[in-house]
Amino acid sequence: MKPLKIAMMSMTHGHTRKYYQTLMDNPKLDWVAVATANDEVKEIFLNSVKGIPCYDSELEMLDAHPEIEAVVLASENSEHLRQMKLCAERGIHILSMKIPTFDMEEYDEMIKLVDENNLVCQIELEMHYNPVIARLKELVKNGEIGKIKSFNATNITLSPVWAFPWQGVPEKSYGKRVSIKEGDSRFRGGALCDHPHIFDMIRHMTGSDFESIYAEVAPNIRPDIEEEDMLSVIGRMKDGTIFSLDPSWSKMEERLKVPGPGWEVFPKRMEVNITLNGEKGTIMTDCFGPNVYHNGCPNDRYTVQYTYFDEWIGLIDEFVDNIRNNKTPLINLKWHKKTIEAMNAVYESISTGKAVKL
Repeated sequence: MKPLKIAMMSMTHGHTRKYYQTLMDNPKLDWVAVATANDEVKEIFLNSVKGIPCYDSELEMLDAHPEIEAVVLASENSEHLRQMKLCAERGIHILSMKIPTFDMEEYDEMIKLVDENNLVCQIELEMHYNPVIARLKELVKNGEIGKIKSFNATNITLSPVWAFPWQGVPEKSYGKRVSIKEGDSRFRGGALCDHPHIFDMIRHMTGSDFESIYAEVAPNIRPDIEEEDMLSVIGRMKDGTIFSLDPSWSKMEERLKVPGPGWEVFPKRMEVNITLNGEKGTIMTDCFGPNVYHNGCPNDRYTVQYTYFDEWIGLIDEFVDNIRNNKTPLINLKWHKKTIEAMNAVYESISTGKAVKL
């Protein structure tokens, strides 16, 4: 198979550096270039990766490399539609960061761009390629616990705001400035916008869609950010599955500009735990359990070394296969739109104090 000529844009997203090893080492890829959004991320990239041309402008990169076949949009949510238009004009396939947009009119425009230009647009929800999740999917598919009756999940992390400041700006994260609820000084765009994975995963596991959602927001444990950092969501799927979801920034962090050892205050910087209760039994999963911990540097406390790089390999392998064989991605725009609609319903429920029917 001919290697896919791939590039990256912006480099401002928290997942950017997760791609470096895969893009360098995967024989299915030919990493052509990157375009950085500002001097700060450019410096970080140049200190991390050698030998890949780096441009200050997306247009400059695209004009210099007409051979580019696909682009990773490693950018803030508010930039995705603009960048998708650049790609569509040139017939370039797209791997978008995990929230394409919260604006449903923009979402429809994205779908139209992709369909009219016969592009592959895959949404980066890497948890689908986590080996623990793969095993969980297998057990569910084989009927080990029977029909799913309830789904409980946490997707709790530290906050990326300090290293990736756009995630603390409502206009860039949520797409516009919308009050979280009347009388509250915070705005939409915080932890919920960072954690679509479990909303996506329950749809995938049950094969059903959301019927009703009720959500509440907690007081912030970081009083100096203007978005929500802790919330809780409950509801019911159309197939009757009930759920409880915690998509919070409830792990505390050191405020480092470049994430690394010592960023986390607790040993684990993220915990994605899923409990499925079925008619015949229960499965409990710790999706990021297989890690290495050590004492000492830099702050004389436990530090975690993650060992889940498999996710990014599987995600990229599927992306290449979709392009080369003209397949529809597992997480495509049309399918994923209902996940984003549900997340908007979470914000609506917080704002109104009522359950929302979908």
